[in-house]
Amino acid sequence: MDEATVAERIESELTDATAEVTTPRDPDDDKHYAVTVVSPDFEDETLVDQHQLVHDALGDHLTRDIHAIELETYTPEQDDG
Repeated sequence: MDEATVAERIESELTDATAEVTTPRDPDDDKHYAVTVVSPDFEDETLVDQHQLVHDALGDHLTRDIHAIELETYTPEQDDG
C-alpha cells in the first residue's frame, strides 16, 4: 500500500477530508507512515475518537498492509489557525 492509496482510503471514508501521507523513517519503508488528516468529522470528538475514525477508515489495512502510523488530526478550523 503506497502513500497515495493510504490518503485516498482516508479521504474516501471521512467527510471533506484531506490527508497528507509521508514515509518519515525511510522512503523505502512502505509500512510506516506519518499521516495528517483534516476533516470536519473531528469536530466535537476527543483526540482518541478522532484517531479511531482514521483507524476505522483504514480498516484491515492497519493489520495487513500498514505496520505503524504517526497520526495528527485537525478540524478545518484548527488547520486554518
